[in-house]
This record gives sequence, structure tokens and C-alpha cells, in this order.
Amino acid sequence: METPAPGTPDAVDAIADQWAAVRPDLDTLPMAVFGRIYRLAHAMRGRVDKAYAPYGMALGEFDVLATLRRSGAPYTLSPRELTATLMITTGGMTGRLDRLEKAGLLSRSPDPNDRRGLRVTLSDRGRELVDQAVGAGLDQQRKALEGALTPEEAEQLAGLLRRLLATTAV
Repeated sequence: METPAPGTPDAVDAIADQWAAVRPDLDTLPMAVFGRIYRLAHAMRGRVDKAYAPYGMALGEFDVLATLRRSGAPYTLSPRELTATLMITTGGMTGRLDRLEKAGLLSRSPDPNDRRGLRVTLSDRGRELVDQAVGAGLDQQRKALEGALTPEEAEQLAGLLRRLLATTAV
């Protein structure tokens, strides 16, 4: 896909223009920024999901396995720690854990320090699979960046988004 020239109007510009026509008093710059962030996230989710599909997982399952992998050996966390890290409901987490355990990618066991608690541990197979899948997902993200931005621009964008996120995140 060819990279559009800088300043080429897009669908978000059309929406902002429509609002300007009916409500010229509105400042639509925030809509322009967040509209593009939302559309970009949606588009990249589709690409990354396709990259993870050969490994038998979607983004949600990948996130659980990747969180366990990033935690370091012994790749074990409580369901509560996973839920907090992934910002999903406990019900959503239970469903993901059920699917991943059934696939042999992780196991659940009693927490030795808490009779009521559980520990979730990445299996060797899960570690091998997530190590392969992370490369495939990063490849899709890298291609998107390289198709539109220089490395310096990508660094600048990452910094600007970090600042924006820090002031808006809950």
C-alpha cells in the first residue's frame, strides 16, 4: 500500500469538516487526534490478530501468555495480577484461562501462600508458542511503522503518545 502524502485528507478530516459545517464553534482537533488513534488501533488489531492466528490464538489469548512470559521465570502470576495487568474483568480472564489451559499452554494450581488463591503458570509449550507469536505480531507493527514513518518520527510519536497517555490514563 502506498503511503499518502503528508496532509492528504482522510476519513477523520471528512468527519471534522462535517462538524465544522454544522457547528463551526467546535474545536475538532481532539476529534482528529483521537479519531485517528481509535482507527489505527482497530486496523492494527486486525493485522496482529491475523499474525497470531497461525499460533492458534487471538490478541486476548496472546496478552495472557505474553504477560506470563514477561513476568520472568517461573512465569507464574495470580489471576488477580493478570486481571490487573490486562485491564479485563475477572469473568473475561476466567474464560481466557480456561481456553489456554485446555490447549495446554498454561496450568492453574493452588497458591501455596494463600489457601483461597490460585497461581497461573505458563507451560513450556505456551512459552515456545508465545515466543514465536510475539515476533509475528512485532513484524506487523514494524511494517506499519516503516511504511509511514522514519525511525526518528516513530520515536517522536512514541514519546508524544507516552505523554498523552500519562495525562489521560486512569
